[in-house]
Amino acid sequence: MRRRRRSGNHDGAAPPHLPSPDQAHGREELASVLLSPGACLPWDRHWAVAHEGARLDGGWAPCQNFTRGAKAPGLMAITAALDETTACVRLSHPDLPPLAFRPDDPAETARFLDWVAPLMPEGRARPARIVSAGRGMTDSAFPSVSILSLSSLTDLSVRMGRSLSIHRWRGNLWVEGWEPWAEFDLIGREIRVGPTLLRVEERITRCRATMADPGTGVVDADTLGALETHYGHRDFGIYATVLEGGPPDHRRRGEIVTSLPFPPLPRARRGRAARPAGFSSPDPATS
Repeated sequence: MRRRRRSGNHDGAAPPHLPSPDQAHGREELASVLLSPGACLPWDRHWAVAHEGARLDGGWAPCQNFTRGAKAPGLMAITAALDETTACVRLSHPDLPPLAFRPDDPAETARFLDWVAPLMPEGRARPARIVSAGRGMTDSAFPSVSILSLSSLTDLSVRMGRSLSIHRWRGNLWVEGWEPWAEFDLIGREIRVGPTLLRVEERITRCRATMADPGTGVVDADTLGALETHYGHRDFGIYATVLEGGPPDHRRRGEIVTSLPFPPLPRARRGRAARPAGFSSPDPATS
């Protein structure tokens, strides 16, 4: 659905939901999802892979305690499929055989650690165990839902002269129809995705994981340098908390996203780039 503006509102449509059962170890696209107050997407980052130097106290812990794409870019090419009934995760990677295992079973965890070991660069702390915290191991200290803009992705892709996949950014919810970078104006505001109410908390500062091709796990794009050069920051996307969950019909593709009225910012501040001849919008399935 194309963007439309009424009395200063931000309207857009919400396409895919992309949770990751294991932090940095796979992504899965969902057609619908149930959002609950004060929670992440169901099963999103439910587990995390602690490395041998991790210091954990049993609850949520910051990302430096875990193996992740910023330090091991090969992890970015893992895809996942979760069977919620059995808590079994099926992982795939272009350079490895598929693996199905249950992260809560210590015997099966050992098979996973052997499977993922070839993706770890020399000199990095090795994966040691799988942990959970009773909430998603998000990069934010609070249970969050990450919301990203397809228009901002297109704008960044134009400036870099190449299409960038949505899978570089590991967003939970992608919105189409907003002005590029207008999502940053929503900090502190409440938005609705259908009947679900969320409060936008802060911008997402990005790491080196976004520099890796999600199809191969090879670093091939200086996304951080491009963000710094063209916009003066390394932020992409926003974190939100769920205030009111939706009814049991779940949130689906095409839901309208609305916010409270606010005045539009000058176009120059948003930094919109001229579109080169022959440039197409990013293909979510590529690079």
